[in-house]
Amino acid sequence: MRLALILAAMAALAGCTAFPEVEARTSRADEPAPPLLPLDELLARAGTPTVTPETQASLEARAAALRARAASLQSAPAEP
Repeated sequence: MRLALILAAMAALAGCTAFPEVEARTSRADEPAPPLLPLDELLARAGTPTVTPETQASLEARAAALRARAASLQSAPAEP
């Protein structure tokens, strides 16, 4: 019974919210189209490496630290 009253009150409160004005929204048709790039330029960008050796080393060190932390958490007894 209490749950039904709570749900009814929540439904009534949800009905009191203001409905957003649909006409006030801007249309994306008014925005300019995105620029088109030549395919050769896009392929050249895709071929450049974004991960450097420093990035790789940093990620491997971070992964090792996280594995060590996980191992220490698994071996530690749980506190009551």
